[in-house]
Amino acid sequence: MNKPSFFIVGQHAVIEALKNPKRKVLKVFLTEESKKNIHRINPKKNLLADVKVFFKTKKELDKYSTKENLLHQSYVAEIEHLDKPILKEFIKNKNNITFVCLDGVTDPRNIGSLIRSAASFNIDGIIVKERSFPEESKLMYKAASGAMEYINVFKVSNINSTLKNLKDKNFWVYGFDGKGEKNFTKVEWKGNNILLFGSEGSGMHQHTSKYADFLVKIDINEKIESLNISNSAAIVFHHLNYLKK
Repeated sequence: MNKPSFFIVGQHAVIEALKNPKRKVLKVFLTEESKKNIHRINPKKNLLADVKVFFKTKKELDKYSTKENLLHQSYVAEIEHLDKPILKEFIKNKNNITFVCLDGVTDPRNIGSLIRSAASFNIDGIIVKERSFPEESKLMYKAASGAMEYINVFKVSNINSTLKNLKDKNFWVYGFDGKGEKNFTKVEWKGNNILLFGSEGSGMHQHTSKYADFLVKIDINEKIESLNISNSAAIVFHHLNYLKK
């Protein structure tokens, strides 16, 4: 049974989808030059061998990205969704897991940038609310720059109950808040941890924040109110990845 399909645009998003053996790529729409570039970048394997390729002009490709005001870079693909990873299966017999949980974060560009950082710094997975996750957003895939193929996205129906269940399985929940009790770099970061981030506008929902075992912060110049969530996340991910080395 075929899964629903959707379109993505951008060089990195399309090429990484083609390289992912778990991703079904139905069609790609390319210029002659972008096809040549795919072969130049990946000379050892023909990524287009089992894919329907349609050649278009740049102007013809514009229709796939004009609505979102995105640059397609002469790469467009129609793809299917990946199989959904199951959270309870993933955590079986694993230790020292680090998850990110997004509470009320819905902006596709921010989510895509955060996913790119999470994959770059070896975060184990991202927990999102299924109903509000923009899973077919061209903007999110473009901002993730191919990293969507390398991160586990756990889509859940209820964030609060998911946090409660994970806490019962020996996970610590750290909520990131400008009014947090201590700098996140002062935490030992041992065991299984969840990094809980709220939306830029209103932060964590009050009820969700009650599931945080600790509230921590990133120390920044006191004259600056806050950081963009994707920037904040990248700082945290890099620090935790460094500690593992």
